[in-house]
Amino acid sequence: MITLCGFAISNYYNIVKHALLEKEIAFTEEYVLTGSKEEAVLSASPLAKVPFIRTPQGGLCETAVILDYLEAQYPAHPLVPQDAFAAAKVRELITFINLHLELVARDLYGQAFFGGTVSDETKAAVRKKLDKNIAAFKRLVQFSPYVAGDTFTLADCVAFSNLPLVGMSTRAIYGEDLLLSAGVDYKAYTKLVGERASSQKVNADRKAAIAKPA
Repeated sequence: MITLCGFAISNYYNIVKHALLEKEIAFTEEYVLTGSKEEAVLSASPLAKVPFIRTPQGGLCETAVILDYLEAQYPAHPLVPQDAFAAAKVRELITFINLHLELVARDLYGQAFFGGTVSDETKAAVRKKLDKNIAAFKRLVQFSPYVAGDTFTLADCVAFSNLPLVGMSTRAIYGEDLLLSAGVDYKAYTKLVGERASSQKVNADRKAAIAKPA
């Protein structure tokens, strides 16, 4: 049995959860916050980052690694194409969305979502990177109807959680959703993916976690 560790507000936790649900893998959830000093956490995630999973073989951390493990260990309901090039294109999109969109926009989250302040220098630097990276993303993404083509893949688990964060954070900071302004119509895409049972479960649990008193 897989145990998914982390918390339901985390976008990367929800990426792994989405994949588990889509692949119909039995799993339990364990509430763990980032930065834990407990040995039980550090033995599975040495930087105390979430998500991580506990497996019968041991702990495993880093979202992309966990996704690859799930795909290899549980081949039923595949979320990566068998063709080597098509599979690489899925992983290319995962890497691009995580590193060149979400990770860049993350520097805005303190002000966009948590009431903090981001310096004008940071805002300008992030805007410059995102303008460049979003234009590049348009060359990779397909939305036909899924990000990698006509089949739902692991890249969709990533896109569904991360693209809205990029859009919301840039709207909050710059007064415009940089994805939409660049012609990346992820709204129609997330509406489509949001109709899946797995997506509805992820969203419902995330909203419940946000509404739960501290």
